[in-house]
Amino acid sequence: MTIRYSQMLGGPMYFFLFYLSFADACYSTTTAPRLIIDAISKKKIISYNECMTQIFAAHFLGCMEIFVLILMSFDCYVAICKPLRYTTVMSQRVCGALLNLAWVGSCIHSLLQVFLVLKLPFCGPNVIDHCFCDVQPLLKLACMDTYVINPLMVFNSGAICMESFIILIISYVFILCSLSNKSAEGRKKALSTCTFHITVVLLFFLPCIFTYTCPPITFPVDKMVAVFYTMGTPLLNPLIYSLRNRGIKNSIRKLWCNKR
Repeated sequence: MTIRYSQMLGGPMYFFLFYLSFADACYSTTTAPRLIIDAISKKKIISYNECMTQIFAAHFLGCMEIFVLILMSFDCYVAICKPLRYTTVMSQRVCGALLNLAWVGSCIHSLLQVFLVLKLPFCGPNVIDHCFCDVQPLLKLACMDTYVINPLMVFNSGAICMESFIILIISYVFILCSLSNKSAEGRKKALSTCTFHITVVLLFFLPCIFTYTCPPITFPVDKMVAVFYTMGTPLLNPLIYSLRNRGIKNSIRKLWCNKR
């Protein structure tokens, strides 16, 4: 809300940060309310349609967050390594087009995930050994051999996580290598920005890589890891980006004073 209503926060970084925060809020909402209901309810039941909807929403918003983090790293790279061309490369039109591609890519990914599950026959046990509906726990309930489907799921979700993580790490390596040509103050500011971004990337991607690239074997920490990357990371992201950002803190203070 601060980014939306503040005239000071109109740059590409805040544009992408707005959608990252929006994706975080919606992403945690796909699992947290249902998890709370199951925790206080004696009957932990979810319908087939609700389960499919939860899979689509979780993968759509999770993939959206991945793509926005990539766009933010690209914005950071252009701002630090190509400062004279920054306003041309990261124009409002370009940012909007990149974001639209992220929406489309997220939708395609989530539709593929749901399509894999819809093809599964369910005729036996119906107890999901997980804290929310996801493809991998549902594979164990299917009345068929999922030897072929599981690699497809890993290729879809696991490949996106792994490739995006590698792209992000490479981009930040280029950024850090370019800091030798900056002044001491410029290096300090760029290093501080990259540190925040890398922290967010590690907090989000490492649990996702662990979940979606591992073989179909249940580990004791699977549920804890799933809760962390669906609720813990979305909670930490806005705090990491906002509490250390002077522009956002000043805008929050100004908006709060105007409201009072």
